[in-house]
Amino acid sequence: APAAPAPAAAAPAQTTAAAPAAASAEVGKRVYDQVCAACHAAGVAGAPKVGDKAAWAPRIKEGMDAVHNFALKGKGVMPPKGGYAGPDADVIAAADYMVNASK
Repeated sequence: APAAPAPAAAAPAQTTAAAPAAASAEVGKRVYDQVCAACHAAGVAGAPKVGDKAAWAPRIKEGMDAVHNFALKGKGVMPPKGGYAGPDADVIAAADYMVNASK
């Protein structure tokens, strides 16, 4: 009987771990589509195009902390958060979305 609760307890933990990741990916794509795509889809003002592995490689090599920092604080002509008014977590999700699409 003591063994049965352990697997049951493990299953919900795995489910909740997957749910925020899926929600984060959805939020990232939505914020990208609403805000980031204006420049990152076409490469406006030197923005690295999503999917351009060569443009993203040096940025990815700097690490995700650096990518998130640029996304939140701005870089070049990109304003902080790309002008997005929502939470920082949404901007980080959008940056992750762009990086994942550009590896």
